[in-house]
Amino acid sequence: MDLDRLAQHRWGGMFHASSRIQTGTQTVRLSVSGIIIPHKHVEDGILLKSTSVVWTEIAQKLGADWTVAYQLSPENWEEIIAGAFSKSGYDVILTPRSGDHGRDVIATKSGVGCVKINGSVKAYRPGNLVPCDDVRALLGVMSGERDVSKGIITTTSDFPPNIEKDPYIAPFLPTRLELMNSVRLQNWLAEISKQTTVKVKRL
Repeated sequence: MDLDRLAQHRWGGMFHASSRIQTGTQTVRLSVSGIIIPHKHVEDGILLKSTSVVWTEIAQKLGADWTVAYQLSPENWEEIIAGAFSKSGYDVILTPRSGDHGRDVIATKSGVGCVKINGSVKAYRPGNLVPCDDVRALLGVMSGERDVSKGIITTTSDFPPNIEKDPYIAPFLPTRLELMNSVRLQNWLAEISKQTTVKVKRL
């Protein structure tokens, strides 16, 4: 069964919905109150306060069964990636759905080795590859923002074969540009959710 509406409009604040995720032959029912918890509006969008328990539950389901990924909307995915950066210690801004200049998430880490990441989220079905032009477009946005350290494109699908050899993309890999396909994304989310579970158990 498809994932029911997990969220209302992105900026609608906290919401309440009842959702079902099909995991193999088992249907998991989630009573949700939000994937992410917003803090306040800022110039570039919404600054995250934290993630809810729903984020961890979804990440765990994705780690066990990637077909769940295709039951989530693009908006859900942007919130999941924003939450992943937040759980990794970044200050995170989720940009509006329009006028974001290709930046869905802005993740910043202060202190020694400070970094600012422009994140682009591509919620595509299998076989629908992220075009090279989309990757180049993010690089173009980064060139106009002098304080951006790196761009990361995450996708539920994959990138074209030999994209690493593209003369306009290769020079930026991997220190200024990172391409995270479905396999790497699944592993990343699973690792973060595992760390979260360990911390909860210790408490």
